[in-house]
Amino acid sequence: MTSIIVPLLLSLVLFGDEVTGFVTNNHNNMVVQPALVQRQEVRMMAIITSQSVESLLDENRAKLEELAPIAPEMSTLERLRFAMAFRKNRTEARRKLREAMKYRKSTAGKPIIDAATQAYASATNAEGGWDNDVVRDAAPHAAIINKFITPKNILTLSTEEGDLLYVIRASLIDDKTLMSSVSVEQMTEFFLYVKEIHNLVANARSEKTGRLCEVIFANDISGISAIPDSRFFQALTESSQQYEELYPSLAGPTMILNLPFVLQAFIGLIKPLFPSTVQDRLAFESAPVLEGLDELTPLTTDADKRKSFLAEIKSLLS
Repeated sequence: MTSIIVPLLLSLVLFGDEVTGFVTNNHNNMVVQPALVQRQEVRMMAIITSQSVESLLDENRAKLEELAPIAPEMSTLERLRFAMAFRKNRTEARRKLREAMKYRKSTAGKPIIDAATQAYASATNAEGGWDNDVVRDAAPHAAIINKFITPKNILTLSTEEGDLLYVIRASLIDDKTLMSSVSVEQMTEFFLYVKEIHNLVANARSEKTGRLCEVIFANDISGISAIPDSRFFQALTESSQQYEELYPSLAGPTMILNLPFVLQAFIGLIKPLFPSTVQDRLAFESAPVLEGLDELTPLTTDADKRKSFLAEIKSLLS
């Protein structure tokens, strides 16, 4: 049984890292924190990631001075994420930053970075509003992919502290038809664009709130009965390999929600099969409120349902 469920769950973890939609709802929601199997680990992770930007800058001042000449066009906050990700190895931090800058200037990366930057600028306004359609329409190959990636299956909620909480119902995505319409390369480009949007939004919120914000993932596996299309999985894998490389210290905990009861006994066997970087932020929990929704759209249109869902997530820490 684990031979079937592990690839499925791995695809969902990759999916949470990559395909997380663009809908950003600036509601005054309750603070959402994820729950791991070992909840003490979550509390420790929350303590680390909730430090103020100012204190983190002070702690990493020497590293930031070393990184500045490598990426002068990057903001101090962006370089801070590299310094934090490689606290014990400054040489590695410098190497990773050089690789990230090389990608951002390459013929493959620059068009994606430029498109995301321009879309983000156009989508925001002085009053703090957000035009999500602008960002969706500017995504690579949006005319095709946006037919399959919609607020019904992927959406974003904002925590009170500014973190991005992305909720995914993978069973509502027709990945086989999608991958019959686009190539693996095109799908990968779409995913990379999403990551850059994540980066821009999280960093802007960090600057505004003074707290280092991150991306929290909630993967609802309700209704899933098969492993994703192999081409879709390949695109997820290829883009996921670049996530920590290009955007260190951005991804927060990943929740796998509503795992079938019969499989919950296998969690102890399943978790060690994931890479250590995934294990550190992986949670398996039940979310009945979320499971009871036919699609995700009500979380943005119905205040009561949204409140109930956020309360459900918050209760996982109690």
